[in-house]
Amino acid sequence: MDLRYSEAELAFRAELRAWLAEVLPTLPPKPDPDDWPARRAFDTGWQRLLFEAGYAGINWPTEVGGRGATLTEQLIYLEETTRAGAPYVGVNFVGLLHAGPTLMTEASDEQKAAHLPRILRGDEVWCQGFSEPGAGSDLAALSCRAELDGDEYVITGQKIWTSFAQVADYGELLVRTDPDAPKHKGITWLILPMDIPGIEIRPLQTIVGSTEFSEVFFDEARVPVANRVGAENDGWRIAMVTFSFERGTAFISDLVETDRMISDLVALAKKVTRRSATAWDDKALRREVGRMQADMDALWALTKRNLAQADRHGVPGPGGSVVKLYYSELLQRLTDLAMQILDRASLSRTDVAGLGSGAFVEERLRSTSFTIAAGTSQIQRNIVAERILGLPKDR
Repeated sequence: MDLRYSEAELAFRAELRAWLAEVLPTLPPKPDPDDWPARRAFDTGWQRLLFEAGYAGINWPTEVGGRGATLTEQLIYLEETTRAGAPYVGVNFVGLLHAGPTLMTEASDEQKAAHLPRILRGDEVWCQGFSEPGAGSDLAALSCRAELDGDEYVITGQKIWTSFAQVADYGELLVRTDPDAPKHKGITWLILPMDIPGIEIRPLQTIVGSTEFSEVFFDEARVPVANRVGAENDGWRIAMVTFSFERGTAFISDLVETDRMISDLVALAKKVTRRSATAWDDKALRREVGRMQADMDALWALTKRNLAQADRHGVPGPGGSVVKLYYSELLQRLTDLAMQILDRASLSRTDVAGLGSGAFVEERLRSTSFTIAAGTSQIQRNIVAERILGLPKDR
């Protein structure tokens, strides 16, 4: 593995920076967070701009409209767009980072042709129907049923924490197709059209007041067998491919944002006063910030290593679980430290005394979910123990 950038990669970085500097000032203002039709239009409009400029799907194959670039160039893309303050993928999150890569790896040629170009152009928005009220960390315990009736699956059950369901065109859906098989063996991965009869969507409100998650209920919703990805009852293996992308590459933008947050934390500590000194004058605080920055540097190097591995094998390996585990807990350590520095100002979600405190408070609330989403810290430790260290399976 070579962690240095090549001349071609440095040229790509310069080209991307110039394009962002030209395009970002022309974008309309971001819509209200609760205006979901406007949010979809904004996010898919940005995706279309990326597509027309050749920056959609940096590492996707050229035959489906991608750039066919290296994963290192994808890393550069995410680093530069995040630092420039470009719009995040938003409602395109599941399609671009989870479902699309899974389809590229596992879907039929017809399924790839039908969905991948449309995901890249921003014409299709996807959601994820995996977790259930009784099957979160133990996802293989899912009970949402799909019974075969001719050339259709009839689906009955419930999903929860379904991101962007209210504006999605399709969903990646895990269903139980063989209730008598061992729980990991009776699951199937389906492409779910979100506009079919028998689907009810109920938005959920998060701790920070957002409504990107929903409960989804199925009452004999019918999905064509042609929408099955892979073989019947092979859905757990395909879901592991989805998770490898979710844990392996989906956190790169968050890493860049958190690296910038450490710099913001230093600036905050230099503003907050403690009697006759500033919070930054505390040696213990500076030592802790230094450790966090070192941890971030190590995570960035590990991310590069994981991408190099994915470039060789086609999908990220279990090293993505190390990144997800350590990053999610580091983010909570960082935001906890910010709350200590802010003291009473941490009780307000709006800025206090020009400190920019509101962003830190909201990030602390948001960080609560990071050790749960995409597999809890306990699940990640099991994966690291069993698949990387080769320890016996957890009973």
